[in-house]
Amino acid sequence: MCLISFAWNAHPEYALVLAANRDEFHGRPSAALARWADTPGVVGGRDLREGGSWLALSEGGRLAAVTNVREPHQAAAPRSRGALVRDFVCGGETAMEQAARISAAGDAYGPHNLLLWDGAQLVFVSNRNQAQPQAVQPGLHGISNGPYDAPWPKARRLNARLGEWLSASGQANPENLEPLLEALADEHGAADGELPQTGVGLELERRLAPAFIRGDAYGTRASTVLLIRRDGRAVLFERSFGPDKKPLGDVRLELRLPAPTTTP
Repeated sequence: MCLISFAWNAHPEYALVLAANRDEFHGRPSAALARWADTPGVVGGRDLREGGSWLALSEGGRLAAVTNVREPHQAAAPRSRGALVRDFVCGGETAMEQAARISAAGDAYGPHNLLLWDGAQLVFVSNRNQAQPQAVQPGLHGISNGPYDAPWPKARRLNARLGEWLSASGQANPENLEPLLEALADEHGAADGELPQTGVGLELERRLAPAFIRGDAYGTRASTVLLIRRDGRAVLFERSFGPDKKPLGDVRLELRLPAPTTTP
């Protein structure tokens, strides 16, 4: 994932609502959202090169999602960022316990921002920007390829659209996901003065500024929406894309999780 907007403990019906885009090279082999044959009870997309994932959810009530952190020069790390997602949803540590262990591992993994949810607590951890593991506070948040809650233009716009969706969710057809998918498909850029300065140069900053990145070799490959209701009912939806925003199909899964122990 390279852009995640989420509402945590901020709505009477939903413990968590998340909308995210995964940006990656189109040539990297991946499997779309599905139940994992080798790990019963886990659903998510799959990186077929390293075996990890960008977002995965277990029926036991564990969730992990990761973005990379943008840097001008990135040396290969010993372990893939996707392993952080896989290991958490398949494990048994609390979110804070695993976040502390990941934080101590430093550069064992590529530069990353990581969300972990264990059914009770949602935790953010990163090995960049001097970020220590922290419990996410109730409200709307956004993560892209920089610091936690950094006000990058695409994160601000997606957060605003998520807030609008939440405000309208009490109306008819409350779980209509199309407004969130349309927000994730937004190709609106940003003025040069609003762009982050991550050291990759102005032209690349411009190209990476939209929520949805269209490209032949690199771009947005999956848009994901996750709803976790307070009674444990969950919906996980993924829309996949090929080069130049070619639609590759949708997958929608409905799960029954243990009821989250958080309260509104």
